[in-house]
Amino acid sequence: MHPFDEMYEALAGAGLDGRSYEPDRAIRPHYRAYAEWLRAQSLDTMRARRDEAEMIFRRVGITFAVYGDKDEDGAGTERLIPFDLIPRIIPADEWAMLERGLVQRVTALNRFIYDVYHGQEILKAGVIPSEQVLRNSQYRAVMQGVAVPRQIYSHISGVDIVRAGGEGGGGDYYVLEDNLRVPSGVSYMLEDRKMMMRLFPGLFSQYKVAPVAHYPDLLLETLRDSSPVATANPTVVVLTPGMYNSAYFEHAFLAQQMGVELVEGQDLFIKGGFVYMRTTGGPQRVDVIYRRVDDDFLDPRVFRPDSTLGCAGLMEAYRAGHVTICNAVGTGVADDKSIYPYVPKMIEFYLGEQPILNNVPTYMCRDADDLKYVLDHMADLVVKEVHGAGGYGMLVGPASTAAEIEAFRQAVLAKPDGYIAQPTLSLSSCPTYVESGIAPRHIDLRPFVLSGKEVRMVPGGLTRVALKEGSLVVNSSQGGGTKDTWVLEEGAALGVQRSA
Repeated sequence: MHPFDEMYEALAGAGLDGRSYEPDRAIRPHYRAYAEWLRAQSLDTMRARRDEAEMIFRRVGITFAVYGDKDEDGAGTERLIPFDLIPRIIPADEWAMLERGLVQRVTALNRFIYDVYHGQEILKAGVIPSEQVLRNSQYRAVMQGVAVPRQIYSHISGVDIVRAGGEGGGGDYYVLEDNLRVPSGVSYMLEDRKMMMRLFPGLFSQYKVAPVAHYPDLLLETLRDSSPVATANPTVVVLTPGMYNSAYFEHAFLAQQMGVELVEGQDLFIKGGFVYMRTTGGPQRVDVIYRRVDDDFLDPRVFRPDSTLGCAGLMEAYRAGHVTICNAVGTGVADDKSIYPYVPKMIEFYLGEQPILNNVPTYMCRDADDLKYVLDHMADLVVKEVHGAGGYGMLVGPASTAAEIEAFRQAVLAKPDGYIAQPTLSLSSCPTYVESGIAPRHIDLRPFVLSGKEVRMVPGGLTRVALKEGSLVVNSSQGGGTKDTWVLEEGAALGVQRSA
């Protein structure tokens, strides 16, 4: 038997890629050419390509910092995000449906954020309890009544999607969460594609894979479109917390790809109500800040007074309309996990449409009946902190010990409104090249949605893969990796757009 014949077993149950098996166990059409190509490769060739990819990623510095790990000097350690050689393939018709659903969802979320900082019509209508919004820790009262360009708050959105159970159709797709504050990962999407084209150039002549390399151009255009001044060439900067941030590689990468300055808070200052950056040629006015710094650290005069990551007086210039911050301050109120259950209702309220993409059924522990159910069934559920991120603050009941479940039970009892719970989905898997060969591993997908004059995205996104056998946690900080995402161009019109 050929060493890669087991791929046909690994392909079973592949999910968001459209399921690589037909019901009769035959490889589905969009995977057949790749499957045949893979069978023709030797194990030595694939191992050599994997080693080459790791060497290049390490040389380029494509790493992320792990705050919980320390080296001998007590500093945070850096890890290489594992890269899988086997792409995930999505047929054009499936992507077209996902794209429509993403445009719809992000459009509604932006309208929601505008509403809660202005007329609050959705709260007056009783669609969402007012206290869940106005008392939310991510709600920024300082943003009430502030006019932002085009009424857009989340210019860059990362929406996590999985596929679970059932046979085909939109009902199989679920949105796990919306990342609207400072979503990360797009640099890995771009670097994964570059790596695949370098390692396996011949594959791209067999498949018509939709390109993603133009994402930085779309991002820069989106940022410039948000400028508060009518100028042909507004000045855009990327604001980073600095080189010790876990996503610093991405900050530097995107600034370089867009051809704009990467700045830290100390590089900015306010004069006459406008924002300037220090340059070797003297002060230069800044029109748009693509910030990768959380709200709390942006302006020590308004938020945390001990912050050295932002710029004193920034909020005054922002509220006056002299600079645009992307994503907008206060956007986090819409990606809080306690708000997530209401997104389908937002779509109906603001757009008069039924959601194209489904939410995962969610129990809100602030509700007495939901809390009782969660406590009684915690061993079967995924329980999450409403402000948790990166795979932290989460209990996967079926994979947890009795002691871990009991400890989480006590945490939920102490602060019920700080938690939600969801059923443990049978997440789709995708063939993955691991040490033992090719095996199925669970995956999700994070497409990146850009909102400017129009809502746009490149076809694909960041596929994250849980490399540990049986694991449902795909986050890089929890041992997850990434793989290239191929959206096939045949038979579907790409570039669905909706005016923002």
